[in-house]
Amino acid sequence: MPVRLQKFLAEAGVGSRRACEKLIQKGRVTVNARLVTELGTKVEPNADRVAVDSNLVTAERKLYIALHKPRGVFCTSHDTHGRKRVLDLLPPTLPRLYTVGRLDADSEGLLLLTNDGSFSLQLTHPRYKRPKKYCVQVAGVWGEETTTRLLNGIVSEGERLRAESVAQLRTSSDASELELIICEGKKRQIRRMMAAVGHPVQRLVRVAIGNLTLGNLKLGQWRYLTNEEVHQLLHD
Repeated sequence: MPVRLQKFLAEAGVGSRRACEKLIQKGRVTVNARLVTELGTKVEPNADRVAVDSNLVTAERKLYIALHKPRGVFCTSHDTHGRKRVLDLLPPTLPRLYTVGRLDADSEGLLLLTNDGSFSLQLTHPRYKRPKKYCVQVAGVWGEETTTRLLNGIVSEGERLRAESVAQLRTSSDASELELIICEGKKRQIRRMMAAVGHPVQRLVRVAIGNLTLGNLKLGQWRYLTNEEVHQLLHD
């Protein structure tokens, strides 16, 4: 399938989309030995010969990885403080990968990584409404009226946040464990929701994205997704 030249270059690891656009405009890119300066140009990744400064550019093989993120590990690509990153849990021989959305440093569970921008967009953009399931331990005794508040939506920092479903798993005199599904995926959404209803999060574990679950992955372990799993994540 033809793709825009700047997208092809960016996904091949040449640089950001904007940086690749500048390379094209500066006359540093050729397609089948022909100089190209038009940003609307499309190429066939598996047929056309694309070069930057006469250096051949090949399409990156698309990779899809599931990882069980431990607590205290950061999703950032670069960290100037020397803190452990999710990328540090993967072999250095893998191509450049990005997390599909994020889990904050204090959260655990299922995290996806890929070099496929379209895949990432379809799993993270709110318009696609991809469900994500969490096991959440919160402070305090849970009440049904609080479940209703989360299902109806609450306002935090000027944003309306809501849960698709909330199920109480167990409770004690000072803590409750819940299973919660959200589709929005806004920044620190669950922690903000729980703080707003007076039940601060004590532990947060993402256990599923769509139909994909953590399965047997232990903390810090990772595996490649199968073609069937990728298809289900995009189309179920």
